[in-house]
Amino acid sequence: MKKLKTIYKALVILLIITACTEEDRSLDFLDNIAPPSNVAASYNLSQDNSGLVTILPTAVGAMMFDVSFGDASADEKGVEAGKMAQHTYAEGTYSIKVIAYNSKGDTAEATQELVVSFKAPENLEVTIENDIAISKQLNITAKADYAATYDFYSGEADVAQPAASANIGDAINYQYATAGTYNVKVIAKGGAIETTEYTSEFEVTAILAPLKSANTQPARDAADVISIFSDKYTDVAGTDFNPNWSQSTIYTPFELNGDAMIQYSNLNYQGIQIGATQDISTMEFLHLDVWTADATELETYLISVASGEKMVKTALTKDAWTTINIPISEFTDQGLSVDDIHQFKFVGAGSVFIDNLYFYKASSSPVSGVTPLTFETDFELSSFDGGSAAVVANPDTNGNTSSSVLELVKNAGQPWAGSKVTISSTFDVSNAVITAKVWSPRAGLNLLLKFEDATPWPNTVDSEEITATTTTANAWEELTFDFSGISTSVDFSNLVLIMDNGTEGDGSANYTIYVDDISTNPVLDFEPEFVLSSFDGGAISVFANPDTNGNESAMVAQLVKNAGQPWAGSKITVPTPFSFTSGTNVKVKVWSPRAGLNLLLKFEDATPWPNTVASAEITATTTTANAWEELTFDFSEISTSVDFTNLVLIMDNGTEGDGSANYTIYLDDISQF
Repeated sequence: MKKLKTIYKALVILLIITACTEEDRSLDFLDNIAPPSNVAASYNLSQDNSGLVTILPTAVGAMMFDVSFGDASADEKGVEAGKMAQHTYAEGTYSIKVIAYNSKGDTAEATQELVVSFKAPENLEVTIENDIAISKQLNITAKADYAATYDFYSGEADVAQPAASANIGDAINYQYATAGTYNVKVIAKGGAIETTEYTSEFEVTAILAPLKSANTQPARDAADVISIFSDKYTDVAGTDFNPNWSQSTIYTPFELNGDAMIQYSNLNYQGIQIGATQDISTMEFLHLDVWTADATELETYLISVASGEKMVKTALTKDAWTTINIPISEFTDQGLSVDDIHQFKFVGAGSVFIDNLYFYKASSSPVSGVTPLTFETDFELSSFDGGSAAVVANPDTNGNTSSSVLELVKNAGQPWAGSKVTISSTFDVSNAVITAKVWSPRAGLNLLLKFEDATPWPNTVDSEEITATTTTANAWEELTFDFSGISTSVDFSNLVLIMDNGTEGDGSANYTIYVDDISTNPVLDFEPEFVLSSFDGGAISVFANPDTNGNESAMVAQLVKNAGQPWAGSKITVPTPFSFTSGTNVKVKVWSPRAGLNLLLKFEDATPWPNTVASAEITATTTTANAWEELTFDFSEISTSVDFTNLVLIMDNGTEGDGSANYTIYLDDISQF
């Protein structure tokens, strides 16, 4: 294996050297390639009593595998990603080991059980449940003696059956197009010709109400907003959200974790009578957030005392919040007078939830903005002896609506395996009772929190630790860690987390937990200061700096243009609008594989594309290859009255990318001057 690892690394280095120009390049970035993860294998047994098994090894970030069959036969080495191994077994139970290799020879491995039997599966147990967070999704698991795999038949007439398959004991997550009652079937299979079936009539349900709130609204001066319905601002008093207009719509006040919303069910048309006539002539936009499970569009009417009503239609996204910002000009351009608005009317089909209904204009006072964007996190994650940590999307927003949380996994290794959060300052532990939200797969899991000073282990001088125990499974709960004896004179800059200290983990779901809102100062909530997204073939991520010559930052933004549209790109969305009051020139550090690469920067308002109202774009061109340089973008003509919250980046606009190194660049330190 050591020889194979060396060969992998040599091949990668050879390819990079071949692709380089005459300029020297550091290969240190190879050390930043992550090892393979989520190593597994899926089985396909021939149902002919032959014992022939096809094994498909899989892993994230792997290019090659070794497969150990678990009997006395030789391992099969060098199985390429996407390829399969075959082996003929006698009846019995075997431990299949898969070793995954990444592009530089790092390995990760997993062991799974395989049962080969020529008996029909027995004692079949099937669990089918509606997912609590994803509409119309079933979660299925099946267990049986003498079984290796199972097939799930969804009962849908227009879907090829079986709809999904999995190893016995593993879960299938299957989403239906339509809610309803279906005749579902599970067939457990082993190496025998005979199979065992389970059938049931099961109701697939749709989620008919939001499970999390719309985005938090920005702080606005009172003079810049006229609020009709919002928890963020002061509403116009006396507004009637259900006047008697003989409509068939059903109005119901709705509340989610203390957040009030308007629910209109069976919508045909619905009015709102504002408590007092409003002059909105100085406002620039009408804002509302709408969630729906079944409506495709919403017609929004403003009604004037003098000039009647005018409408703007907006498409809605099902099972999600749609943020709507309608320019007031879209109403005035139709001839509506807006100094005497006294009513709204909504027309549609289905049910909608409405929140944050208000008029607004650009801030009367300058905002601070959020530049520069440096892509450096305000904390550093590290792990030791088998632990792993990563900031991931919240897998369960029921009980915790945060979008990002900390995932902790305890893999095979030492019984004290864990992870560490390091901050550049020190933790304020004067409030010694620390709380943390924890999602655990089981009750009775012990979580140790340990504060340490900055001295690297094992030479740490000062530390304090407390353990708390989960009381529930598969749900968020708040644990309390009483550090009442902790010294407040020590500069603690590290927070260590260890689950089930003293027990070796196995990397499974049983040793995977999620943590959020650790109530130290600073609060560790794992929410990014900006959101990264991409479109039409673009890809963006925060990446370890591949070349610190000319830019010493540890982390930068990596942009890749894959095959797709010629305008493929990425977007950085900030919670507070960019400010251009102190300068309209933007400078960016760029590392490009070639001179002459064009980079387009485009500022957009918060209205989702293609309905974006305001935008401004400038293109600059790189002058060097394989080195950092600073590009300047002159936005002197940009409007300083628009709330720009999106920064779009497109390389070589008009040319389709191919995902290669030639279409991969790195950005850092986006700032204004």
